[in-house]
Amino acid sequence: MSAPDTNVPTQARRHSAPIWGIGLAAVFGAAIGGLVAVTAISNGDAPEGAATQVDGRTGQEEPAN
Repeated sequence: MSAPDTNVPTQARRHSAPIWGIGLAAVFGAAIGGLVAVTAISNGDAPEGAATQVDGRTGQEEPAN
């Protein structure tokens, strides 16, 4: 069943606030996701405090820098 009386301009006006809210939530989520990615990349995976480290390519132990 479809609505018997549709007024598109009125419905667009009534739905504008929720649409803006969804858009702001999407922007906020993208910003938080970018912040998590930047934090993960900037911290890197450099181990600290070990006297020897294992080279991930060869599997051999090497002295720490």
